[in-house]
Amino acid sequence: MYDEREELRKALRSNPVTLRALVRDLDDLAVRRRPAENEWSVVEVVAHLADTEERALERVRRMLNEDNPAIAGFDQAALAVERRYHEMEVGEQLARFEALRGEHLALLDSLEDSGWRRPGVHQEQGAMTIQLYETHMAGEDADHLAQIARLVDVAAD
Repeated sequence: MYDEREELRKALRSNPVTLRALVRDLDDLAVRRRPAENEWSVVEVVAHLADTEERALERVRRMLNEDNPAIAGFDQAALAVERRYHEMEVGEQLARFEALRGEHLALLDSLEDSGWRRPGVHQEQGAMTIQLYETHMAGEDADHLAQIARLVDVAAD
C-alpha cells in the first residue's frame, strides 16, 4: 500500500533536483527574460520558490509548536517587487531554496503520525493539517517546475 506521507516527501525531495537541472544551462539573459509584461522570469520564479519555502518551514514549525495557529497569507506579487526578484542571482536563490527544503524535509522526516495531523487555519484557505499543507506544497512545486520548463522552452527558441 502507498504511504501518502512518504510519497509527499519523495516529491518534495526530488523537486530541487529537477529545478537545478532545468536552469543549469541558462545564461543570464535567459533567466531574466519575461514572456510577457506581467509574467515572471525564471529567476523570479526561483526566488519565489525560495521565499515560499521559507514561509512553509515557518508555518509548519508554528503548526507544531502552537495550538491551531492562524496562518497569514502573503501577497506574492508585492513581495517580488519589494525584494527585487528580477535582480537576484538565480544560483543564489536556487541554493537558498535547496537549503531551506533540506531543513523542511528533515523536520518532516522527524514527524510521527500526530505531527502530520497538527492543525492550523490559513487566512485564505481555512482549516488544514500539516499533511494537507505539504500536499499543497508538492502541487505548487509541480506547477512552478512546469512554469520554468515552459520558460526554458521559450528561451531555447
